[in-house]
Amino acid sequence: MAMGSLRSSGGGDDEDGLDATPMSDINVTPMVDVMLVLLIIFMVAAPLMTTGVPVQLPKTAAAKVAQAQKPLEVSIDKDGNPYIAKDAFTPETLLPRLKELKAENPDQVVLVRGDRDANYGKILETMGVVAQAGFTKVSLIAQSPGGGAAAAGAAK
Repeated sequence: MAMGSLRSSGGGDDEDGLDATPMSDINVTPMVDVMLVLLIIFMVAAPLMTTGVPVQLPKTAAAKVAQAQKPLEVSIDKDGNPYIAKDAFTPETLLPRLKELKAENPDQVVLVRGDRDANYGKILETMGVVAQAGFTKVSLIAQSPGGGAAAAGAAK
């Protein structure tokens, strides 16, 4: 039994009107379907693989880990006067007090809050004094649309 060409001898069309030449294109749709199913399987299975062995933890009388410290708040009112917490300072007395606070706690986080109507230059001058005192973790505080305070940016 001899194998002939896939083309029929009658003008290139089969009796059904279809061309019988082999198709050289690859249909990628089934491959994409399989990949999406595998992706979903791994997305579901990954969190299950990261859980540890369930254990009963022993009780101890050790002290709890210390909570994070409350950040130091430096505020500037609409007249440009600096405050630390609720204590008013002059621009000349602010730097020595900040240096004292830096000596007490070198890793202190400082939040700078400026009044909306304050001169932007005064806020930047105050941030410069905070940096001059040696603080490296400084953030600006702004009012969020929901009404709560939020850190708007950080300078390191």
